[in-house]
Amino acid sequence: MLPRPLPASVPDLPASPQSPRRSACGATWRGTIADALLVIIGWVLWLAPVGVFALAYTVGSAAGASAFAGLGHYVVLISLIGILLTLAAYPLGIIAGRVAAALFSRSLLGPQAVAISTRSSLASLPAMLTSAREIGVREQVADVTLPIAVALFRGTGPAMNVAVAFYVAHWLGIEPTMGQMIAATAVGAVMSYGAVSLPGEVSFISSIAPIAMALGVPIAPLALLVAVEMVPDIFRTVGNVSLDVALTAAVDRATKDASAT
Repeated sequence: MLPRPLPASVPDLPASPQSPRRSACGATWRGTIADALLVIIGWVLWLAPVGVFALAYTVGSAAGASAFAGLGHYVVLISLIGILLTLAAYPLGIIAGRVAAALFSRSLLGPQAVAISTRSSLASLPAMLTSAREIGVREQVADVTLPIAVALFRGTGPAMNVAVAFYVAHWLGIEPTMGQMIAATAVGAVMSYGAVSLPGEVSFISSIAPIAMALGVPIAPLALLVAVEMVPDIFRTVGNVSLDVALTAAVDRATKDASAT
């Protein structure tokens, strides 16, 4: 007896009824963890003023007014670096991006205002996208370049973080060698890629401690400097936002020139 021929096609087996449920459970599980982390971050930011007050009281009672003068000098110096980097965004956008100076300056006001109020590059992203469209950046370029810039390009991070470590070294009377300076600068450039787009107090010590260790200075003073990080962090975020928009304008102009040739 000849075997029966197999059918030309075998119908697909029905999907397991458990797979959509498992997928939904996995998504819910990940969302729950993300929500819990956001709640924890909110608690940390809510309790931060208490820690700042405790540190200020301890330092003030031990060192007197001279300690506050030193912290004020630190705030002014580090903030000045952020201001200089912010100003560097204007020639980048005007010259490399070929945007009119008045238009570029006016378009940055919105993202800079959001950066001052939130101290977060990620929260400033919608305003940055609007600014990029105002200066004529193509939508397909802005939608790709700006999110990547927010995630990876923190122009003020290496300079300001390394400056903090150098300030601590000067404060404690430590003179690093040239090799330590080069290593600290390289570590600062690498650590900027891992920083989160949240207020600076969240990642201040984790971002600067490796730089201080490469420079050969103790990290204990960072616990005091984080108490006054709010002011430098404003200029840090404003600089990052301004440089991101300027870089996007330069990328858009470069791609236009490349397609024209």
